[in-house]
Amino acid sequence: MCYNSEQCSSPSADQFPGKEETDMSAYLITDVEITDESLYAQFREQVTPVIESHGGRFVARGGEIEVNEGAWAPKRIAIMEFDSMERIRSFLASPEFKALNDIRTRSSNINIVLVDGV
Repeated sequence: MCYNSEQCSSPSADQFPGKEETDMSAYLITDVEITDESLYAQFREQVTPVIESHGGRFVARGGEIEVNEGAWAPKRIAIMEFDSMERIRSFLASPEFKALNDIRTRSSNINIVLVDGV
């Protein structure tokens, strides 16, 4: 299992028959504890077009969470799909996203994981 994204490698297309390298989606998953609802609403409103401009789209955002097994107790989950891991990294490194870091960190505690699709 890989815990450091700089040491992780993406699976190759030959590990998934029928999928081309360019067909492999990737997902950005956030576990969010909102500490300032009104400030976080501003972040949410401003980050959505930035996500979309990098080819991302929400596949789950908020909503009811049901823990089926284990001790994980997320407060709020958002799952975004991108065309590739590179597109996610481009989004995270973008000046537009970095400009929102202050409002994001003042309004919430966020855990972010990146996952390759199949």
